[in-house]
Amino acid sequence: MSVTNRQREVAELLAHGRDDRVLEVGYGPGKLIALLASAGTVYGVDPSAEMRVQATARNRKKARTGQVDLRLGTADATGFPDGYFDGVISVNNVALWPDLEAGLRELHRVTRPGGRLVVAWHGGTKPSRITRRLRLPEPMLSRIQDALAGRFEKVDRHELRSLTAFRAYKS
Repeated sequence: MSVTNRQREVAELLAHGRDDRVLEVGYGPGKLIALLASAGTVYGVDPSAEMRVQATARNRKKARTGQVDLRLGTADATGFPDGYFDGVISVNNVALWPDLEAGLRELHRVTRPGGRLVVAWHGGTKPSRITRRLRLPEPMLSRIQDALAGRFEKVDRHELRSLTAFRAYKS
């Protein structure tokens, strides 16, 4: 996972600051967590206990100081209070959520007014040979964009190098 994802590009879409609280949904081995934690406090939820072990090991020092807080959870059940996060990000797992609408409802709930959500999946302008096969068909991408637009004030689409990403703003 950490090899096929271009983390910096997608992190820049989130545009978070030092005082922001950020949530990563589906943190996997924790590569993006490490990047995001370089500029603030980062929380994460992932359904896999094995990924929690790997991500915690990768971010051991920052986890000990409380700058990184990794938990078991899912997009539709984060366990955090309303409006807790300035930014929420999900990379390469939205197509695996059992219920897109329930996941977006939960992520909208935990995003503060004025906050942003970034949802990305394999694709982009120059996907690798491996990830090219994982691209979502346009009807599925449109479904994600429409579901975001039904909950968030503004949604824009970005074709990054190896990801198709949507950025949504909560009013």
